[in-house]
Amino acid sequence: MITSFLRHARTWARLFAVTGLLAVASVHAQAPAPATPPEPTVEQRLADLEAYVNNTARTPDVASKIPGPGPGHSAWQMTSTALVIFMTLPGLALFYGGLVRRKNVLSVLAQCMGIAGLVTILWWAVGYSLSFSGGSAIIGDTANMFLNGVESGKTGAGYYWISDIMWAMFQLSFAIITPALILGAVAERMKFSAVLVFVALWMFAVYFPFAHMVWSATGLMCGPLNPNASIKAIDFAGGTVVHMTSGWSALVLCLILGKREGFGKMAMPPHSMVLCTVGTGMLWVGWYGFNAGSALGADSIASAAFATTTLAAATAGFVWAMAEWVTRKQPSVLGFCSGIVAGLVVITPGAGFVSPTSAVIIGVLAGIVPFIAVAYMKKIFGYDDALDTFGVHGVGGTLGAILTGIFADEKINSVVGPLKAGLVGSQLKAVALTIVWSVVATAVIALIVKVTVGLRPTAEVESAGLDVSEHGEDGYIL
Repeated sequence: MITSFLRHARTWARLFAVTGLLAVASVHAQAPAPATPPEPTVEQRLADLEAYVNNTARTPDVASKIPGPGPGHSAWQMTSTALVIFMTLPGLALFYGGLVRRKNVLSVLAQCMGIAGLVTILWWAVGYSLSFSGGSAIIGDTANMFLNGVESGKTGAGYYWISDIMWAMFQLSFAIITPALILGAVAERMKFSAVLVFVALWMFAVYFPFAHMVWSATGLMCGPLNPNASIKAIDFAGGTVVHMTSGWSALVLCLILGKREGFGKMAMPPHSMVLCTVGTGMLWVGWYGFNAGSALGADSIASAAFATTTLAAATAGFVWAMAEWVTRKQPSVLGFCSGIVAGLVVITPGAGFVSPTSAVIIGVLAGIVPFIAVAYMKKIFGYDDALDTFGVHGVGGTLGAILTGIFADEKINSVVGPLKAGLVGSQLKAVALTIVWSVVATAVIALIVKVTVGLRPTAEVESAGLDVSEHGEDGYIL
């Protein structure tokens, strides 16, 4: 009897199990399938293709047949990123390296390479996130720490058709060269350890906030992207973010650091104008990535920035050398090099906003105003800006930011139109904020470094040269 009961119990259990499975299957069969985006029509696909060709927004609410980066625009962005890295290594390294004395050439190269490595690590860890993810009007948040969520197959972080990871790498190249520019003012007299500590602190206190304020959609000074920006300024490729922050910081740092041993008592000419000239050419070529690359695609704005960059650089180089010819009876190769770089600096904030004729005018002013700052203002005030970082980048970047407000043309770039009224005032506000912030932050950081690791080597080390003393190598074997 017990055996019969167990047999019937097992039978009923099987029936209940089958019934349950059938019920579950019935529920699943009746549940609606996940909605799939409708297949785009031919017209919608053509509109998406037109958006790609014109580098504009994708067709909304349509499953695009090209959901990832567009190959042409991404190719230009990768090329531009490589060009900007080329500006630092080897461009800036050779430009600055040729201008220092023979005994300090390797120290400049080591500082450029050290900064490239340090800034890259900071950018990957948190710098990109603080610059471009969410946050407040002043600084971003940590949502993209360690490049979390920044993927090669996604778009939109930078622009419609470029890879998010390439946008991050493009901006990294800017982050590398900006603090490296400061080296020119303090060349031949700052310890390598002090350079690294200073740059690490400076990136958090100055660069990351300004990259966010000027280029983030929530930034305080991002007129084109943030309708709620307190200062509706424009900066195409880094007049405030790159050149003004580095240039004004360079002035403060060289004042706190003090003059080189023997400055004003002995000649300190460049040891190799050949290296300086080669570096200048590399900077000019690399600058096309800097300016034309800031169009974030291979489009008409990139072409405009390419043209204005060429015109301003060539004009400024010629005008600077002619100014030397008039005032000093000789046009120097250093004058040509300094003028070319000054022209590149001054056109940077307006490269994609101004006309070719305006670029020539800007080039003339870039060849005159920074020349006066380098040739006369430095002597009047007596500061030791060793390689004229402040005269070219600080003064030139400030001049360029203001001239951008004057010459920006909505016919060249439509984003200028809604901002044109009051643009000069906005540019002046952005200039004032950049100067005050950079000066105060740099002074605090420099004093912190001075009381911790120290800023300068001993007089004996400085006299012997930083190459052998700090790196154990000679730039030249005689």
